[in-house]
This record gives sequence, structure tokens and C-alpha cells, in this order.
Amino acid sequence: MSQLQSSALARVKPSATLAVTARARELKREGRDVIGLGAGEPDFDTPDNVKRAAVDAIMRGETKYTDVDGLPELKAAVAAKFARENGLSYEINQIHVAPGGKAVLYNALVATLSPGDEVIVPAPYWVSYPDMVLLAGGEPVTVVGHEADGFKLRPEALDAAITPRTKWLILNSPSNPTGAAYTRAELEALADVMRRHPHVWVMTDDMYEHLIYGDFDYLTFAQVAPDLIDRTLTVNGVSKAYAMTGWRIGYAGGPKPLIDLMRKVAGQTTSNPSSVSQWAAVEALNGPQDFIRGRAAAFERRRDLVVSMLNQATGLRCPTPEGAFYVYPSVEGLLGRTAPDGTVIDSDDAFVSALLDAEGVAVVQGSAFGLSPYFRISYATSEDVLEEGCRRIQRFCASLR
Repeated sequence: MSQLQSSALARVKPSATLAVTARARELKREGRDVIGLGAGEPDFDTPDNVKRAAVDAIMRGETKYTDVDGLPELKAAVAAKFARENGLSYEINQIHVAPGGKAVLYNALVATLSPGDEVIVPAPYWVSYPDMVLLAGGEPVTVVGHEADGFKLRPEALDAAITPRTKWLILNSPSNPTGAAYTRAELEALADVMRRHPHVWVMTDDMYEHLIYGDFDYLTFAQVAPDLIDRTLTVNGVSKAYAMTGWRIGYAGGPKPLIDLMRKVAGQTTSNPSSVSQWAAVEALNGPQDFIRGRAAAFERRRDLVVSMLNQATGLRCPTPEGAFYVYPSVEGLLGRTAPDGTVIDSDDAFVSALLDAEGVAVVQGSAFGLSPYFRISYATSEDVLEEGCRRIQRFCASLR
């Protein structure tokens, strides 16, 4: 196998979140009562108007190849969305559409990275960022955003991490895995750093943009720093806000020279996203948006439930996130304790494994996201399931000695 596998692939790890989901499914097939809190997928259904648009597209025969990086109609809908919701002005030739947000990010990295180029990846990070950088031939540079700073990147830490080889900074707000979101002041401070380093580009992953809670005012980087829009790629998609994870449509707005390079990558890899999914996304972006607020309110109630119950668990500490549908509790208070089966909880990995074995609750270890000792819970499921899952976590924590 070592001779078969490429040197590029040998540098990366399988997705930890996908692995947890697969393990939970395997245990369920074996008859175990498992609660899966690992997957980052809304439990809501795709809106009916979006489904109808897909059916209508099929019946019209919209089942052929499209332009490599998206239908003109979808690009127009994306440009309208950026103008309407983010105050960003993009022409159609500045829009890129791909089979999911992950493909958009990967296309940009492959299109721009040469061996030795560095990409600053704030931790905790979405598990795929560093490995996509490695696959694209670059070097991920992890910079930790500590819990005391709301898990967010400090400007002085960013400044210290930039070298002549730095090509990109990746910003994810609200964040997977912590739910942390950057304020205007925090983004302005990062923009000040970027102005001192004109060779560095910014890639913003805004996939959880519409899942913001309380009175938090969401802004994307280019909105706060319009003078930097010519070296910013603003990435988003329909997966989370519109519950369209399986439809696989991501999109981005950016400078035309970069978009041209990304189109070149797509033309020799995936080619166009599904034509039917694209027409569904046109309706998602152009159609009624009022349901989003109601779903966000449901997620906010779930967040409050989970944060409250986890903070009542022995030894856990769970900060309250600003957005997304994740919490990132600390297990620091449990390190060194022993589970009833004799397992010593010496890391978040050990905690997650022992929790799954003892209580059938699947969560993801913080080491997968670049910051321990924490774990991630996705609360994108029903309140009943979340209550039962949190009760089991409380019971497990109380059992440690």
C-alpha cells in the first residue's frame, strides 16, 4: 500500500468527524443504542420551494452539463445575495460555484499554492483545512485562538505568524468547531495586520453566516475591510442555512484573476456541479428567506439547552458560542480520572472513546481540531435527543473517579 499511495496523500489524515459518524453508524448496526452528536448537518429538511425547483428543472430537461463553475443564473443569484446581505459588489465573472464549499476552498488552494507556500490556519479549525493545504502542496501554519480569547485569532499572533512564504489566512466565522464569531472590532484589528502584509490573501469561510444568536451583528471580512476585497475570497454555500448538505453547492466571490484560476482547476477535476442542484440553489437564494430566522431560533434554544446541561456535568466547562451549531467544552477538569472500566482519562481522545463505549454518545475529540483538551458536540438535532445525550454525558462524568 505504501507504494500505491501518493506522497501527497500520505501527508493527510482521514476526516475525524466523518470517522466518528461512521463509527456511530457501525455501532447502531450492531444493535447499540447510540446518540450521534458528531455530524455537522442540520436535521431540518430542505424547504419545499427548493425541492419543487429541482423537480421542475428535471422536467424541463435541465440535466446536461453546465458552465464549469456554475450556471449564469446561479452566479447572478449569488452576486445578488452578496449585495443584499453583505454589501459586497461582484460581477458574474467574479463568482465561482463548485460541488460544495469544500470544493470551493480546495480549488482556491490548488490554484494558488506552490511547494513551500504557507497558509495560516487558526485553531481550533475545521478538520479539513490543514489537510487540504497539504494536499495542495502547501504548509499549514497553526495559530491557536485560546478559550480566554473566545477561541479567536489575536492580531498580534497573526502578525507573528506571517512570513515571506505566507500565501493565505483562512478565517471561519462563525466557527466550526467552536461556534465563535468575530465582531467588527476584531475583524478590523485583523485587517490592520493584513494591510501591513500585502502579499497575504484572506479566505473567509462563511458557511454558518445565518446561524447567529442573540444580538450579535454578523459581518464578513471584506465587508469590514472593503479596501482588501481584491485579495479576499468570500466563501459560502447553501448547505447549512438551507439544509441542503447533500445537494453539494458551494460558492465564492473574489477577484477575477483568482476566479479564473479556480475555474481552470474545476475544468480539469470535477467540472460543473449537478445541474439540478444548481437550479435548486437558484431558488434557495432568490426565494423566501423568512424561514431562516425561525430555524436559527430553534438552534439557539438547543444551544442554550446544551450549554446549560454540560456546565452542570462534573468536571466540564462549556463556553457559550455566538453562532453555528456546535459547542466546544473543556475536559480539563476530568484529566487524570478513571472510568468504571479502568480507562484513564488522560486526554480528550480518551474521554471521547470512553464516553462512546460507556454511554453510546458519539462526539469528536478536540485534538482533531487542533486544540485540546476539548471535544465538539453538534446540536443540529432534536431537543429530546440532545437532552438524552447530555444526561448520558452527565452520568459518565459523574462516574469518573
